[in-house]
Amino acid sequence: MSPSLFPQHIIAQKRDGETLTREEILAFVRGATDGSWADYQLSAMLMAIFLRGMTAAETVDYTQAMMHSGRVADLSSIRQPKADKHSTGGVGDKVSLHLAPMVAACGVTVPMISGRGLGHTGGTLDKLESIAGFRVNLSLDDYRAQLKRIGLCLIGQTAELAPADKKIYALRDVTGTVESIPLICGSILAKKLAEGIDVLVLDVKFGRGAFMPDKLKARELAQALVAVAKALGKPTRAVLTAMEEPLGRSVGNALEVAESIACLRGEGPADTMAVTYALGEQMLLLTNTARTPAEARAQLESTILDGTALKKFTEMIEAQGGDARVVEEPGRLPQAKLKVPLVAAHAGFVQDVDAMDVALAALRLGAGRAKAEDKVNPAVGVSDLVKVGEPVAAGAPLCVIHANDEATLTAAKALLEKAITLGTKPVKPVKLIDEIIE
Repeated sequence: MSPSLFPQHIIAQKRDGETLTREEILAFVRGATDGSWADYQLSAMLMAIFLRGMTAAETVDYTQAMMHSGRVADLSSIRQPKADKHSTGGVGDKVSLHLAPMVAACGVTVPMISGRGLGHTGGTLDKLESIAGFRVNLSLDDYRAQLKRIGLCLIGQTAELAPADKKIYALRDVTGTVESIPLICGSILAKKLAEGIDVLVLDVKFGRGAFMPDKLKARELAQALVAVAKALGKPTRAVLTAMEEPLGRSVGNALEVAESIACLRGEGPADTMAVTYALGEQMLLLTNTARTPAEARAQLESTILDGTALKKFTEMIEAQGGDARVVEEPGRLPQAKLKVPLVAAHAGFVQDVDAMDVALAALRLGAGRAKAEDKVNPAVGVSDLVKVGEPVAAGAPLCVIHANDEATLTAAKALLEKAITLGTKPVKPVKLIDEIIE
């Protein structure tokens, strides 16, 4: 090995603010994949990147190296256009569950590799696993076969796809280097572009319940993601969406699956559907399945009206071993032992529903993970949440708490009482769809 590719040399280069060559970046990613770099060397490198940043070219090289650290799925035998959507995470964000079958019902193949929840954000895989028997761990061959058969597959990251990311992400999480835009780009795009997709749509959230609360920082991330993906040959758009209050009326795994089923029946909350249509429109436009946003919206709405999206969702559950009876009977989803309404002490208008406090309440109930190894309770959470601007009568429910014991119920109730604020005058909710970055 050339001395210039020794770990200590590459770390020192970045520490001193130098621009790394493609070979140096490749050596770093290879070291994370094959174990030739020690954890302390990888951690030092991550901190150097966090502090010194990366140029646009370095970020492209890093993302490409991450993507090719394992297999890249070959979906060239599938003739239909292939599109995926990624969200940076929020509270009550169940959009993938119903958006994917809606887009698939429009004739676009949707290969979606999703993640688990960590901290206050929920994970698509945890939600899907609240359906009895649903398998999220498929091989790449099974993934490809299902996509050919039904045009839709939602799975977890396999050991074959972007293996470097698993190692690097774990170290970022414990070394305080998560909030680095180049590292975020590499992590998100490596997995997404290794799926075999043609186009990608990103939901980049900002606000109290988002991974990046500051809108300017969220926009910077969105612009970087779009630029890097485009440089790697993947047409990509990002939609900036607000996450000040939870999305929809339910937070918690089985509760959110039930809400997604309601969305597919045309009974979904207005805010959830607004984000769903905004993202779905971009997926259809980028794949040339629709020529205008209005045409795309009409196609997506028709999949709800004629039941084809619900049928796709059912087909996916059956294909991945789940109990598809939940589509007709959502009561078959896991149920909490206690279902207790939180009622309004007085009449008024909802001034605020703090997404972070609601998320912490759900976390306290057991709906999420404080640590990666924590087990998730699929039944617990919060449903029937009021929305900002709505009138509420004295004694009317502000939400329903789904708990498995009195202790977590009491803790969640205190957080929810703090989260939901009533006042005497009506207020307008925050604009949900902020900007589309092309």
